Amino acid sequence: MAVYEGARPRTIAIPRRTRPIDAPVLPRRRMRGAVRARRRSNRLQLLLGGIVVAFMLAFFSLAQSVRVSATGYDINNLLADRQELLIRKQELQSDLNRLGHEPAIRKKSIDAGLGQLTEPLVLDGR
Repeated sequence: MAVYEGARPRTIAIPRRTRPIDAPVLPRRRMRGAVRARRRSNRLQLLLGGIVVAFMLAFFSLAQSVRVSATGYDINNLLADRQELLIRKQELQSDLNRLGHEPAIRKKSIDAGLGQLTEPLVLDGR
């Protein structure tokens, strides 16, 4: 069976060289896999994504503010309409009170061409 120890052939006559001990051994710098493969993260995409998210949040806040102010405007319009309807109701009520009494009814009937009723005819029953 053949055993291979490395890429260099071993010679029996020449002794193996050893590493000098006085040279300091520096630790290897660890590199991330993405850096080693030259696939660095693109910070521009993260920055653009952050800007897009910030604008979306600002637009959502603006839309909510517009909705609240529009609702307040609608409420004010409805309150003004209610006040006008209450005033109209009071005018109609006062007209009914004024026109519902006997002198006003008599005047309206005379103006319409109706006359005063005569004495009622009483018929004897058989």
